[in-house]
Amino acid sequence: MIKCGRPCKGDEQQSRDRLLDAALQLFLENGYGNLSMETIARDARVSLRTIYSQFGGKAGLFGALIRRCSDQFIGSLSDDCELEEALTIFARQFLFRITRPDVLRMRAILIGESPRFPDLATQFYEQGPRRTLGLLAQFFMRHQQAGRIIDMDPYFLADQFISAVRGERLQRLQLGLEPTPDEAEIEIWVRQSVGLFLQGCRLAR
Repeated sequence: MIKCGRPCKGDEQQSRDRLLDAALQLFLENGYGNLSMETIARDARVSLRTIYSQFGGKAGLFGALIRRCSDQFIGSLSDDCELEEALTIFARQFLFRITRPDVLRMRAILIGESPRFPDLATQFYEQGPRRTLGLLAQFFMRHQQAGRIIDMDPYFLADQFISAVRGERLQRLQLGLEPTPDEAEIEIWVRQSVGLFLQGCRLAR
C-alpha cells in the first residue's frame, strides 16, 4: 500500500487538538506572560515552526483556544427549530462553557495580563465576544425578517441577550464567591433568562 507523505485532515485535526490541549494546560498553570513558546512546543511535542505557522505566535494560540471554546456553543445556534428552543439550546451550551473552572481561569489570566499584552485582549475579543455577537445578530436579523421579533438593531439585541443570560452571577463565579452551578441550576438560569428576554422582543401574533 502506498501512503501519501502528508497527513490526512483527520490526523491534522487530532494533532492540532493535542497542541491546543497542551497549551491550555500550560496557560492554566503558568499564566500568559511567564509561558514561553519553547515550553509549549516541548510539552506538545511539536516544533516551534509548527506553532508559528499555524497560529502566528502565542497570542494567536491563545485566540485559537478562545475560538475552540466559542465553537462549542455557537454551533448550537440553529434555524431548524422554534425561536425559543433555539435560544434555550444556545444559552444552555453558552453557560455550560463559560462557567467551567478552566474557562473562568483563562478569563482571569486575560484580565490580569492584557494590559501588558494588548494582542491578547484583541485575540480574545475577536474570537470570543465579537464573533459570538455577530452570529447572534445575524440570527436575530433572520427572525426579524420573518416577523417574529421587534425591528431593532440586531447587534443591540444580541448584546442584550448575552447580558441577560450571563447576568451578574458570572461575576460572582469569577470571584470565587459561589461554586460552579450544576445542570439543574443552569437549566433554571437559562429558562428564566430566555423567557424574560423574549417577553421584551417577541412580537404578538
